[in-house]
Amino acid sequence: MNLQKNIGSQAVLNNGLNMPMLGLGVWQMREGAETENAVRWALDAGYRLIDSAKLYRNERSVGRAVRSSGIRREEIFVTTKLWPTDFGRVERAFEGSLQRLDLGYIDLYLIHFPVAFIPGFASIRRRVWSTLEKLYARRLVRAIGVSNYDQSNIDETMSAATIPPAVNQIRLNPFVYDRKLIQFCQSRGIAVEAYSPLTRARRLNHPVITRIAANHGRSPAQVLIRWALQHGAIVIPIDIASKIPEAAELCGRRETPILEIARSPDFTLEKLKDALKRSAEIH
Repeated sequence: MNLQKNIGSQAVLNNGLNMPMLGLGVWQMREGAETENAVRWALDAGYRLIDSAKLYRNERSVGRAVRSSGIRREEIFVTTKLWPTDFGRVERAFEGSLQRLDLGYIDLYLIHFPVAFIPGFASIRRRVWSTLEKLYARRLVRAIGVSNYDQSNIDETMSAATIPPAVNQIRLNPFVYDRKLIQFCQSRGIAVEAYSPLTRARRLNHPVITRIAANHGRSPAQVLIRWALQHGAIVIPIDIASKIPEAAELCGRRETPILEIARSPDFTLEKLKDALKRSAEIH
């Protein structure tokens, strides 16, 4: 695994498309200035991946910020998502997102949630995926994928698919870590994308994380982002305004030895604790 990732690093999806490894998620941002400013700040800091969704109700603001950035459209990777209430009208929902973003095309379109807890949805999910394949064939979207899918959901999709999902966007951080699902996705050529890598700011003050950060001149956010990147995940922290430059700065610097421990595929919080014990030896 290449540990020397920088803010320009990209993952190659299973259809050959390059996707930036570090991006900005705009969940819970209000339409208008809040979203537009966050996207502009992120683009100014070097981010080239922006993750939105119909559910977030801020696609128009994402599009405005991208269009006014002065950066060529093809250099910015924009994701949006299909919410389950639109499973019966996928093409209309896609066209709505395309119009609200007003960027000419969508880079990645995801099924936001599988609704796996409702019996009988398997056939609906397969029909939805078939429609996404048609959108892809029409070149309206550059890649298609899923979000919050477990192994059984992915197997179900692939059993009837002609195009496999390019991405599975899942909650991923040292406190929420499904190693089997990550390995399964990677074995199928499906890129893993981490949302909530900063634990929604709930665990930034965890003593293990703060001690590692302090020992190596990093912030807790940088430790968590690097942890996800070194598991091979694409990472989309939501905006905590001060964290945009932190993440960008992290990806522009050489790795510290303590973080090289994260190369292991089964790296967990317990291994972080073990790393602390040995930190004096590997400075």
